[in-house]
Amino acid sequence: MKNTGRENEAAEEPVDKAGRPDSIIIIKNMQEGSNVMEQKVYKLMKGAGAANIAVGVIQLVVGLVTGILLIVAGAKLIAGKSKILF
Repeated sequence: MKNTGRENEAAEEPVDKAGRPDSIIIIKNMQEGSNVMEQKVYKLMKGAGAANIAVGVIQLVVGLVTGILLIVAGAKLIAGKSKILF
């Protein structure tokens, strides 16, 4: 059997400068990456929420104006019904 010198490498788990295993470093890096992704998701949700509120306010204003115009037009018709001849 040939001795390649890798037997000791396989037995030892790689560690960082603080003595932590590489698996902990990988998990920490994944968590940092997920924080960036979460920030992007929250920014996207913030934009969608703002757009929904803006459309809702516009819809409310258009509804009120339309309702008021319909009431005024109906009141004019009722007020002028004595002038209508069939």
